[in-house]
Amino acid sequence: MSTRIPVLKTWKLFINGQFPRSESGRSIALHDARGRVLCEISHGSRKDLRDAVEAAHAAGGGWAARTAYNRGQILYRLAEMLEGRREELSDALRMSGGGRPRTAAERRREIDASIDRLVCFAGWTDKFVPVLGGQNPVAGPYYTFSVPEPTGVVAVLPPAVPALLGGISLLAPILAAGNTAVMVVSPSHPLPALVLAEACATSDIPAGVLNILSSPPEELAPIIASHRGIAAISAADVPGDTAAVLRAGSAENLKRVHVFDLKGDDWYDDARCTSPWMIEPFVEIKTIWHPDR
Repeated sequence: MSTRIPVLKTWKLFINGQFPRSESGRSIALHDARGRVLCEISHGSRKDLRDAVEAAHAAGGGWAARTAYNRGQILYRLAEMLEGRREELSDALRMSGGGRPRTAAERRREIDASIDRLVCFAGWTDKFVPVLGGQNPVAGPYYTFSVPEPTGVVAVLPPAVPALLGGISLLAPILAAGNTAVMVVSPSHPLPALVLAEACATSDIPAGVLNILSSPPEELAPIIASHRGIAAISAADVPGDTAAVLRAGSAENLKRVHVFDLKGDDWYDDARCTSPWMIEPFVEIKTIWHPDR
């Protein structure tokens, strides 16, 4: 009697609404606690990053031009898609335990918080402008208004734990503001983000607005830091040397680098993580002068 060899899934990249394999042809095996191979993860390369940034640039103008109400509808639709994938997300979190098994209650808590966070920022899309901007007091026969506008393409390096909630907490304010994103997830805990990619493919998010690569952050961090097509970086729980590399790049090309100092239950703090100040680092303030007559 022959022993059947199971067919393992190969998770691909998510670039411009498509699921290509890595340009390098490399993949990384994801193992369970017993050392058994669960699946293969495409290993994103420098060229994959370049393709993702180009796709994000191409999609940026259309995404920023949409009404705030429409962007909110699209983010809410993505939350609906994740609600329908709860079982798949739970399995992904179970296999991305971050060094220890995750209980069903812990996984359910993270999924609930992740969906709620998307809904929250779907609501912020048409409200953050008057909060972060407004009319400025000036002495003269004119008015001045400060209006926040999207900064452009933002690279996102989410934490390994909580993989789903951390990634969505960084992505949601970026997308709500009208930016496009390229998220690079660690191959050690990639599955929640890759399930998110599959949800995006069947939601209303336009191709190129969100792109997801799996690659060791330290491998692509120097390229992200020096890439002139990336306007800002949002990261959390990155090693000190990787954070230093990201910040060093900003000295050359003036991109914004924001490394969030959030650990453990900090990610569940709604007062901190659903604030419009999560949006503020990724907008530019444009001041408009207008005569009063």
